[in-house]
Amino acid sequence: MEKAWLFFNWVDKVRAFKHDQFTYTTMLDIFGEAGRVSSMKYLFQQMQEKGLKIDVVTYTSVLHWLSKSGDVDGAMETWEEMRGKGCFPTVVSYTAYMKVLFDNKRIKEGTDVYKEMLNSGVSPNCHTYTVLMEYLFGVGKYEEALEIFNKMQEAGVKPDKAACNILVEKCCKAGETWPIIRILQYMKENYIVLRYPVFLIALETLRAAGESEALLRQVHPHISVECIDNERVVEYKGNDSEAPLSLDRELVWVLLKKQNLLAIDGLLTELLNKNIQLDSEMMSAVIHVNCNRCRPDGALLAFKYSAKTGIELERTTYLALIGCLIRSNTFTDIVEIVAEMTRAGHSLGVYLASLLIYRLGCARRPTCAAKIFDSLPDDQKCVATYTALVGVYFAAGTADKGLKIYKTMQRKGIHPSLGTYCVLVAGLEKLGRVTNAEAYRKEKKILQKDAYFRESIPMEEKICDLLFAREVVS
Repeated sequence: MEKAWLFFNWVDKVRAFKHDQFTYTTMLDIFGEAGRVSSMKYLFQQMQEKGLKIDVVTYTSVLHWLSKSGDVDGAMETWEEMRGKGCFPTVVSYTAYMKVLFDNKRIKEGTDVYKEMLNSGVSPNCHTYTVLMEYLFGVGKYEEALEIFNKMQEAGVKPDKAACNILVEKCCKAGETWPIIRILQYMKENYIVLRYPVFLIALETLRAAGESEALLRQVHPHISVECIDNERVVEYKGNDSEAPLSLDRELVWVLLKKQNLLAIDGLLTELLNKNIQLDSEMMSAVIHVNCNRCRPDGALLAFKYSAKTGIELERTTYLALIGCLIRSNTFTDIVEIVAEMTRAGHSLGVYLASLLIYRLGCARRPTCAAKIFDSLPDDQKCVATYTALVGVYFAAGTADKGLKIYKTMQRKGIHPSLGTYCVLVAGLEKLGRVTNAEAYRKEKKILQKDAYFRESIPMEEKICDLLFAREVVS
């Protein structure tokens, strides 16, 4: 900045050179980025005094840096001055001003500016849509944001790498995983990757929610998740009520810190025989580390130790263990884990229950899937979980059982969604039941036509469509 300012003043004295709007705008932009707002204002005033043309680019730069410095009112006054001087905003200036307003909770004003932009015939670009989606994600309106995500593509504007990174990071901060999966699917299809820091945040978010990281890995084949896990140091604060730690707890903690998991396996086996109990936080840490290191046997040993000694684990620990077992094609203990999870007062939720049932179906484990479904509370036996169970029996080659589950769902007054019909049509066609498949395809078309006139769609149907209508599950 200092060298640029010295050069700016030196070149001003060169006889054959004269500063214009472009050099002034460049210099004031440098001052703004450096946080020297008073210097930026001084240059802007000089431009006015010298009668230099001040165009929309200059005004946009000034309002942007004023907002960055916390002077939102000054940014808004600059916008009004620009309009008063007859400068017509471009898509860049409209977008910059909208971001200023949305970032500072001026929602009505930001919405009005967006409407004004559309009415003036200025088409939004990728950054404009990103600003809108970033605001919507920030206030928890994920459906509306993803609707914009789809509509911008229909309008010929594809979300770029910056947009995907911003949106995924927003979702991670809110702990929402299903929008992340939708965005990752788009990224996979368009060969877009996350920045490494955002990738790490997304990885942690998916693991914390017990979600599969398979899609994240597919989008980023160049990043080794195992290497990341090996670099990490286990953090364990211990149970505040246990001060100081007993010898057994301290030994587990030392081994955990050194990542000596084989020694922990042996120690837990010995402690189990002696009926010595460790605390919940430590056992959760042991299970998480084993899952991260792809050691399902070690994670299962820690789980069985916890179950036998009456330790109730955190919800994320149960989910991480289930995810680890699914990834390693180990399904025999999943029903027991879900039962322990339920006893500890934790719920799978509709989305995770549907996903788990579907995964068990893909693994040809219809009995396990049915037990998981039966263990769900009545309010989670909805269109999404029923559809997942129908898919399980189709995957097992028993079309009649699948259709029986579907008819049971209908008798209970649960209406099928688009995802349900996708599962029915695909499953029946695969099993050679073409006539049945054609009948459901016709019903699907009728539902698609009726969907345009529905005011709202229940969350269970949205989850069902997310999982089965858009082939998110692979």
